[in-house]
Order: sequence, then C-alpha cells, then structure tokens
Amino acid sequence: MSLEENKALIRRFVEEVQCQHNLAALDELFSPDFVDHSGMTDPPTLEGSHQFFSMMFAAFPDMRFVIRQQIAEGDKVLTHKTLQATQLGPFMGIPATGKAVAVDIMDIFTVAGGKITEHWTVGDMLRMMQQLGVVPGP
Repeated sequence: MSLEENKALIRRFVEEVQCQHNLAALDELFSPDFVDHSGMTDPPTLEGSHQFFSMMFAAFPDMRFVIRQQIAEGDKVLTHKTLQATQLGPFMGIPATGKAVAVDIMDIFTVAGGKITEHWTVGDMLRMMQQLGVVPGP
C-alpha cells in the first residue's frame, strides 16, 4: 500500500471506530494478530481492543477525535489527534463526573497488507485527570 493509502486506513479507523463507535470495524481494519503496545489493553490483542473500546464508549458515549496531523513513512503512520468527550460512565475506577475532556494523543500504527498490525500511543492522561477533577490542576 502507498503512504496515502496507509494514512487513509488510519483515518478510517479514527472515523469508524473511535468516532462512530463501530466495534465491528475493528475486525475489518485490524490484523487478526494485531498487537497493542500502549499498555492500555489487556490482553494487548484485537480482543483486548474490543474490550477497551467497549469500556471507553460506555464511559464517554459522545467520544470523538479530531485528527490534527498525520505523517507516514514506510509501514508506519503517526497521527496527532485530540480526544473530545464527556465522562458519563465509570472510567478507570472513577465514577461518572459529567465533565468534558479534551486531550491530545499521539498514535503510531504499523500497517501491513492493508491491515493495522501494531499500535503505540502517548496521551496526556494527567491533563485528562485534571479535567475530570480527580487530580488538582496547576
């Protein structure tokens, strides 16, 4: 696949899974042997991703992402995006707060054979916890 096709695949993941909450699209977009290196899914597999996104959609039913920029090189796609959501359900042991969050996230995906095979992420979780009111702000 070309670099532009790889970027389009990641944009499709963001739109269909993360914004439209279509869990079935994971099976179409991810390789069966997908590995998540983020430390957020347990197990770090396609099944773990299903579980993680189910929890996220329950906690943040209006969750959406805005892609700020993408860079592709070889089989890697880096995506800088902003999570925008309201916490209306439990999240990581935190009861629903009703508070809105906006958090910047950087993802690196590996693409092979038209499927997403690996994922790494860095997100500003401290800022998210401050916005939820569970950690004092600066």
